[in-house]
Amino acid sequence: MARTQGLTIHTSTEPITGSEPGAAFYPHSGIHLRYATIAALQATGRQHFDLLDPAEQVRAQRFLHAADRERFIAGHGFLRRLLGLYLGIRPQDVVMLRGEFGKPYLADAALHFNLSDTKDAILVALAEQPVGADIETMRRRTDHERVADHYFTPRETASIRAATDGKRRFLELWTRKEAVLKASGVGLMDDLHSLEVGEAVNRMAIQHPDFMRMAAPSYFVHTFHPGPDHIISVATASPVDVIQLSEGLPG
Repeated sequence: MARTQGLTIHTSTEPITGSEPGAAFYPHSGIHLRYATIAALQATGRQHFDLLDPAEQVRAQRFLHAADRERFIAGHGFLRRLLGLYLGIRPQDVVMLRGEFGKPYLADAALHFNLSDTKDAILVALAEQPVGADIETMRRRTDHERVADHYFTPRETASIRAATDGKRRFLELWTRKEAVLKASGVGLMDDLHSLEVGEAVNRMAIQHPDFMRMAAPSYFVHTFHPGPDHIISVATASPVDVIQLSEGLPG
C-alpha cells in the first residue's frame, strides 16, 4: 500500500486590512501583498528589462508572444524593484537563488516572497515565513463547468455548480490550490484532486512523494476579492494576524 501523509488546509475569505497605496512594509507585520496592473507597470517602468539578471533576460527573449514577454519583464522588474527597496540595494543587484523545483528565494532567509501573474496584473507576496500566492483575473476565458471535474473534488465541483457566480468560485478554489503548492515549494502537482480547499477546514491524505517530503503538515489560506476583476489567495504554514494589500511601489 502506498504511503500517505496527513494534511490540513484552513481557508477563509475575508477583507484585506491596511489597503492603503504605497504603505510601508515590515516583515514582522504578517504578509504584505503588492499588486500592480500590467498597464501601470508598462507606463511607469519601461526600464524593467535592464533590471533583470542575464538568465531572466534570456528567458524574456524566448517568449514567442509579445504580451507574454512584456508580462514577464514587467512582473520580474516589479519584483526586483520591491526587493531592492526592502533590502536597501539596487534592484539589479538582488541575487535570487532557486529551490529544487524552481521557486526563487533570497539567501537572506529573513524575507520570503512569491510572485504571481495573470493576464492583466502582477502580485508579489512578502512575509517573514515561506509564502505562496496566486492571482487570477475574471477576464480570463475559462469554461469552468467543463474542466471543473479535472481539477477539483466532487464537493468542490458541486460548490462551483451551485454558486451564483460559478466562474468566481472556480477561481477562488484554483488560487487556493496554487497558493498551497507554491508555499510548499513543489509548485506543480499532477493530481489536484489530492488537495481539498472548499471548506473552512479540510483534512486529507496526500500520496504525492515530493509534496509529502517538502510540505508542512498544515496551511492557512486566505482568499480576497480586491476588486471586481481579480481574486487573490495567499498561503503560509503558520497563521498570520495581519495581511496588507498595497498597490504599486512604496511611496
